[in-house]
Amino acid sequence: MCDQEKPSSDHQHQLAVADNSGTSDTTQAQGSRRRRLWDLPHECHCPVIGVCLPLATLRRIVNKSLNGKTVADDYEIHVGAISDCGRRNRLSEALQQELEQRYARTIQLFRTAKTTAAVTRLWLDAIDQGDVAGAFWAALTHPRCDSNLQDGLCRDMHMLQHQAGASVRIDVNRFNALLEQNKLLTRELGRVQERHTRAIAEKTNEIEKQNALLIQLRAENIGKDSSILFLSNDLNTLKAGVPELDTRQRLQKKIEQMADRQTELENQVRDLKQKLSSVSKIAEVADNQAGTDDVVSKTPENNTFPITLHLQQKTVLCVGGRSGNVPTYRDLVERIGGRFAHHDGGLEDNQSLLDASLAAADLVICQTGCISHTAYWRVKDFCKRTGKRCVFVENPSVSSLARGLEQFSSEGKADTASPAVTGKNLETVK
Repeated sequence: MCDQEKPSSDHQHQLAVADNSGTSDTTQAQGSRRRRLWDLPHECHCPVIGVCLPLATLRRIVNKSLNGKTVADDYEIHVGAISDCGRRNRLSEALQQELEQRYARTIQLFRTAKTTAAVTRLWLDAIDQGDVAGAFWAALTHPRCDSNLQDGLCRDMHMLQHQAGASVRIDVNRFNALLEQNKLLTRELGRVQERHTRAIAEKTNEIEKQNALLIQLRAENIGKDSSILFLSNDLNTLKAGVPELDTRQRLQKKIEQMADRQTELENQVRDLKQKLSSVSKIAEVADNQAGTDDVVSKTPENNTFPITLHLQQKTVLCVGGRSGNVPTYRDLVERIGGRFAHHDGGLEDNQSLLDASLAAADLVICQTGCISHTAYWRVKDFCKRTGKRCVFVENPSVSSLARGLEQFSSEGKADTASPAVTGKNLETVK
């Protein structure tokens, strides 16, 4: 029961009168016996049967009392039960027993009230708490319930029933509105669940595809790992079967490098031979004769290119040239007071010794016709960095060496090397 109002002002006046006349109430000779259902007046039976007993319970008790199943509706059962409650019979006794059992705890609470005012206070508390069915039966059958309190209880229950009906109508309207809202929310929930189901299905398919791809990749990795393991075992077996395999591999690599170097040198020799063949036969005859002549003779008759300088024990490094002319080169340099050093320009001598020879020399004669590219650029770069005098000659002949020394004599103050006196641009010689 909800939205109950408090009892009327007559009840409040009755409660005040009961407080003022408490002594007289306690002296009433009403005894302690509670009234039975058939002891109540007829106007009390309707609220007792309608409020204190649910319809299902009332129908069950009536069917049991009649030893059968009644076909009457709820209203007819309600009116028939009220009619039988006016006297003691099988149905009224069954209703009395049901009410006593159903509200035994409330009845026990009302037994503590010894005056009418106390009963009234318990009734008002029950109204405030919203539990009036049991309190109505316990107060109505209480020994201290007089006619005034009985009328007040009936009036209060009558108004509470009206309020309950209005509350029920409001609750029904609210319930209907909630039902409509529930339908809308149910439809929306169905759409959301449908979208959610589709999304889950799509994600499930995607996860299955990803899992299948993952399994495939794992299988491929396992296969690759197995292949690597088998190949590693085969390699280890081959290494164990072939002793000193690493050394042989290094030697084989070195042989390949030496073969490449030999091919390069053969190509250089072929190029040099082509250049030598292009020189006129007259120049070759003159160069060969000059190698056997006394080129250091100071008489103009025996020396086409007389040399008038004295090297004063300076070291002359001759880079390149023919190996057969080296003794003649040495004799020429030593006759004019120098010390002779020779490097073949990388054809046979180790090029790593070239830097040491360049550092020890005072004058460098670079014969560009018989020198490797690497040695040529190393000589040029070294002399340019250190400022050492260098004379570049083209032909690997004794006469060319003599002209180079003569050029050194005429350009004693020069800081860097200049092309040979043949007039050709030696920078382009390969």
